[in-house]
Amino acid sequence: MYFLSGWPKRLLCAPRSPAEAPLHVQSDPRRAFFAVLAPARLSIWYSRPSVLIVTYKEPAKSSAQFGSYTQAEWRPNSTMIAVSTANGYILFFHITSSRGDKYLYEPVYPKGSPQMKGIPHFKEEHCAPALNLEMKKILDLQAPIMSLQSVLEDLLVATSDGLLHLIHWEGMTNGRKAINLSTVPFSVDLQSSRVGSFLGFADVHIKDMEYCATLDGFAVVFNDGKVGFITPVSSRFTAEQLHGVWPQDVVDGTCVAVNNKYRLMAFGCASGSVQVYTIDNTTGAMLLSHKLELTAKQYPDIWNKTGAVKLIRWSPDNSAVIVTWEYGGLSLWSVFGAQLICTLGGDFAYRSDGTKKDPLKINSMSWGAEGYHLWVISEFGSQHTQTDTDLGSAVKEPSILLFQFIKSVLTVNPCMSNQEQVLLQGEDRLYLNCGEASQTQNLKYSSARAEHMPRHEKSPFADGGLESPGLSTLLGHRHWHVVQISSTYLESNWPIRFSAIDKLGQNIAVAGKFGFAHYSLLTKKWKLFGNITQEQNMIVTGGLAWWNDFMVLACYNLSDRQEELRIYLRTSNLDNAFAHVTKAPIETLLLSVFRDMVVVFRADCSICLYSIERKSDGSSTTASVQVLQEVSMSRYIPHPFLVVSVTLTSVSTENGITLKMPQQARDAESIMLNLAGQLIMMQRDRSGPQIREKDSNPSQRKLLPFCPPVVLAQSVENVWTTCRANKQKRHLLEALWLSCGGAGMKVWLPLFPRDHRKPHSFLSQRIMLPFHINIYPLAVLFEDALVLGAVNDTLLYDSLYTRNSAREQLEVLFPFCVVERTSQIYLHHILRQLLVRNLGEQALLLAQSCAALAYFPHVLELMLHEVLEEEASSREPIPDPLLPTVAKFISEFPLFLQTVVHCARKTEYALWNYLFAAVGNPKDLFEECLMAQDLDTAASYLIILQNMEVPAVSRQHATLLFNTALEQGKWDLCRHMIRFLKAIGSGESETPPSTPTSQEPSSSGGFEFFRNRSISLSQSAENVPPGKFGLQKTLSMPTGPSGKRWSKDSDCAENMYIDMMLWRHARRLLEDVRLKDLGCFAAQLGFELISWLCKERTRAARVDNFVVALKRLHKDFLWPLPIIPASSISSPFKNGKCRAVGEQLLKSQSADPFLTPEMDAGISTIQRSQSWLSSIGPTHRDADIASSPGPQMQDAFLSPLSNRGDECSIGSATDLTESSSMVDGDWTMVDENFSTLSLTQSELEHISMELASKGPHKSQVQLRYLLHIFMEAGCLDWCVVIGLILKESSVVSQILGIAQSSEIDGEMLQNIKAGLHAVDRWASTDCPGYKPFLNIIKPQLQKLSEITEELVQPDTFQPITVGKSPEQTSPRAEESRGSSSHGSITQSETGSNNSMVSRKEEDTTQADEEEPFQDGAYDCSVS
Repeated sequence: MYFLSGWPKRLLCAPRSPAEAPLHVQSDPRRAFFAVLAPARLSIWYSRPSVLIVTYKEPAKSSAQFGSYTQAEWRPNSTMIAVSTANGYILFFHITSSRGDKYLYEPVYPKGSPQMKGIPHFKEEHCAPALNLEMKKILDLQAPIMSLQSVLEDLLVATSDGLLHLIHWEGMTNGRKAINLSTVPFSVDLQSSRVGSFLGFADVHIKDMEYCATLDGFAVVFNDGKVGFITPVSSRFTAEQLHGVWPQDVVDGTCVAVNNKYRLMAFGCASGSVQVYTIDNTTGAMLLSHKLELTAKQYPDIWNKTGAVKLIRWSPDNSAVIVTWEYGGLSLWSVFGAQLICTLGGDFAYRSDGTKKDPLKINSMSWGAEGYHLWVISEFGSQHTQTDTDLGSAVKEPSILLFQFIKSVLTVNPCMSNQEQVLLQGEDRLYLNCGEASQTQNLKYSSARAEHMPRHEKSPFADGGLESPGLSTLLGHRHWHVVQISSTYLESNWPIRFSAIDKLGQNIAVAGKFGFAHYSLLTKKWKLFGNITQEQNMIVTGGLAWWNDFMVLACYNLSDRQEELRIYLRTSNLDNAFAHVTKAPIETLLLSVFRDMVVVFRADCSICLYSIERKSDGSSTTASVQVLQEVSMSRYIPHPFLVVSVTLTSVSTENGITLKMPQQARDAESIMLNLAGQLIMMQRDRSGPQIREKDSNPSQRKLLPFCPPVVLAQSVENVWTTCRANKQKRHLLEALWLSCGGAGMKVWLPLFPRDHRKPHSFLSQRIMLPFHINIYPLAVLFEDALVLGAVNDTLLYDSLYTRNSAREQLEVLFPFCVVERTSQIYLHHILRQLLVRNLGEQALLLAQSCAALAYFPHVLELMLHEVLEEEASSREPIPDPLLPTVAKFISEFPLFLQTVVHCARKTEYALWNYLFAAVGNPKDLFEECLMAQDLDTAASYLIILQNMEVPAVSRQHATLLFNTALEQGKWDLCRHMIRFLKAIGSGESETPPSTPTSQEPSSSGGFEFFRNRSISLSQSAENVPPGKFGLQKTLSMPTGPSGKRWSKDSDCAENMYIDMMLWRHARRLLEDVRLKDLGCFAAQLGFELISWLCKERTRAARVDNFVVALKRLHKDFLWPLPIIPASSISSPFKNGKCRAVGEQLLKSQSADPFLTPEMDAGISTIQRSQSWLSSIGPTHRDADIASSPGPQMQDAFLSPLSNRGDECSIGSATDLTESSSMVDGDWTMVDENFSTLSLTQSELEHISMELASKGPHKSQVQLRYLLHIFMEAGCLDWCVVIGLILKESSVVSQILGIAQSSEIDGEMLQNIKAGLHAVDRWASTDCPGYKPFLNIIKPQLQKLSEITEELVQPDTFQPITVGKSPEQTSPRAEESRGSSSHGSITQSETGSNNSMVSRKEEDTTQADEEEPFQDGAYDCSVS
């Protein structure tokens, strides 16, 4: 509606004495001039530019005779001003042009500028005219004058002696006698006015009055506080011909203002409220329409301390009213009571340090042209001017302020109500919410592209956060798109009167004093008339609208003195030669477009319907207009000025199902007329014979007549409807949306029977539902169930001024005002209203049609929350509560469980019993969540249960949830549940979480816990029970995602209870051969896997079936089963050439960690080459990195590709699959290093085959780490299984070394031997690809058989290193375990890889200088 913008401006008018201080301002009818009164002077100001033109100074002698000036009133033609004085005189001033210079101020332009060319009316628009003020007549009424009011060619004056004088503007009474108010009869309505009572008091007089042209009478306020309305029964203005009505409940009236368009009278009261009355058309009684008053909820400290209402002023377009109070402050309201602005709260009332400001006191105010400015006489420190020593300070004196406003287009061009954009117009700019036009065009492309984007590139909204292109464009920007109006057009055509935007939001048109111009958001260019004379010869009168690419406008042709309807094509030059002109018989007041029809409302109260059609004539394109139908409304409309808007719609009392033909549902079914806030609908009369479509051409078809009008609603400010159709959302698109000011909004909703059944004849097919919203609606997004609006926001700048003398500057007194975009969901209001009226089936249909909206869960939650708050906190018992109905309604949707628990957690605990009495027992709802596998929602219910049930119940349900979360791998939830279970036992529910809830993804795929973990065999282990096996280990826990779950007091009951559940889950995973899940479980929850495996070595950690375990690992880790190449019989790797190749490669790269000299003898040539090739990937460097002590992150190193133009990393962070390009990368590197060697085709095929038999890089890292874990825990049978899948013969060698050098369980070795024989049998029959590898390790297997036969049951198990003593190995092992594997480069680290290329040579050198790593000290650290 109306919104404050920026800071107010102060006009320079510093008075030199109190007699020159301004006290009253009054604009002329055209709002081009302002009369400013001081006690002894009259000044005339020009509005644009805001400059002082002339001042009349009263001589001291006559000033003493007349008294100080009090009020001023302009003659309708702006040629005279009447000024009343304190001693009862009226002074008549003539305004004439100066004899000399015609203009007081003229703009100066450089020579040759386009502004110097001859433009009609240029001087009048750009120059402040030079005027003279001359006192022509003095009239003495011999009583103080209370009110002046101009009525046509007369001046109505009320005096304190109870008389009403009707004076001619020439200063004569024309022999008419003054009317004594005591002789005018008053009653509560006009029907009984003849026998009404009289004002029987001698001292009763009118304190304030205003004439209402559309009601033909005067709204008056008497000095005793009573208010009334006086109207003449005939054209003669005599006491006998006047009678009055008054409301009996108003006794404290102070002032009055009249709204002619809506026929409203606003009476200010001493209580601080404004009571707005209208006249009943039938009885003539004064009816209370609504009140404008501050509420204790919004302004708890000031709402009843404002003092009496001092001034009320309606805006020029009658759509808003401004109110000020005796103790200061200013507020702005819409016509039917929606509050827009109030300066008694927020930044207007308080400084940034919290201290209270003095409110702005206003003596007088008047609106400027088109409502863009408000002229205000302020009262800053005026009560101190005589005693204050700082008289020179401009801030301490009464001054003229100009408040600047921007307003909605709907106030002047209501045809915009069928658009879904918000458009605001200011004095020189437009504010749009539709964003960039190019964005609208590219939207479909971008949304299509989003469907094919990689998952990690998709935006958070890609799953449906923004459903429709319109919604993302309209809501995607916080800020306005501001379009500066062309200065060339503005200079000669200020002020802007109309503006409109097309449906796509790409083109805007504006119309000022003359002509019009349009702007394209795509090209960022304005298009103006090439011929200035054509522009200056037309005045847009009835508004303008877009129809596709055409501008439709109703205008007055000045040269031909003819009303016209014109259509201009946007793409052609702006010239009358390209316009289609249709002459109109009478002035057009309103214009609107519906599909291919134009509806106009004329000054004779008739409505005319035109069809509009696009025509292409060769190279030129035009539009033609043809009259379809004319409807006279003079019987129903008392005055054409009362019509606020006229709209053609497809809405009717019958919905589309009952219409006889489907086409009828899309036709222009009815005319909606807003008559002074009363919404009237005229439908087509379908009672007679129907015209079939095929009988005639649509353009020539005679349209059906309209039925008599029906009143749909009262107090209507704006109407929205759409001509689009959507079968899925018929409720919303076929509804009529109304804005009703302070009463909120209303929707006229169609009711559809389910499954297209025939509707009951006794049921209404539409229903009017009211609902409140917190914003002022400016547009409705029909399909998205959203209302768009705007709201004033403020910015304080008083902190910039620290000196006391500057605390009263304008920038300190007023915050800087900006307009913010806002929106609100309304769907929950409608659903609730339908449920209240027992229309649950309709509510369900409507909700199901909107279930795809991103904020639909929020809609259900809002509805439940609002009903719960109202009913649970009600002091009185509710006979028919709505909450059970709402709960039952929400249970129809899959979001029921989430909605209830979200609502509960946002509601205070005291209301929970009432809520769950309606929705069900929280224990039952918790179990439903578990059954539905919705664990996050179940966790929320657990918090509810913790507060409503005893701890034992909470523990029981928490255990259920914890076990389920473990099964599903919901690690964040598991961490929360561990904390929760501990808190239940300890009573410390507020303990902060010991682990963060989010972890960054890494290539280890869930084993992130071990990124910084270091494990050593050189120190004694904790928590290992004494027995015949003693495994010495050290755990260095990280400070990262999952540090220690608990402290040293792990023997307490709570921790033991949690440990038991964790052990049970780990045992289940191991028994089911789910090693991958076991690794994730241990990594995410900080489970001490090695110590647990030590205890379970002979039980759960034993491999019962090697073949099943091997198959399961292949499946879980996506590891392909090995295959035998076709050329394996004559493999090139059997000759000596390939051995040389392998040896050269081993020399150029660091040695494989598993190929120690002791093991090398037992490995064939083919295995050595294969083993190296398997190490080309990043995993080869697991133990090679020169590391620093402690669990610190180490940078990975890269191998340089010398012959490549660009550097690339083989160890890419990308997760590789079987079809990954990792193979190509490996071979590229081999190829570069083999540049001096020549390999045959068969050799290349064999190498490719070996590479293809490896699984993803991530799986390789995980398997190697698990191998290390099991080796350290002494689970040698699992080590053999993992060694088989990795095809690492060194694993068997390690086991042999351990078996030879230590006492080990013979049963375990027997199990390994039996398992390997079983694998050999399975390989012979089902998987021959394993045979070559089994043949390679045959010598080790024979050795193992020998050891098994000789083995005696040992007492202890102590791994012995081969090359060094444990004491020597320990520091090196500790260092290497803190290092980061090259194979675990995360995505976030790859950016710095190129700078580390040179590290590879250093590490290789170090690895060559040291002895190879010992088997027992092998470590793999994962990042």
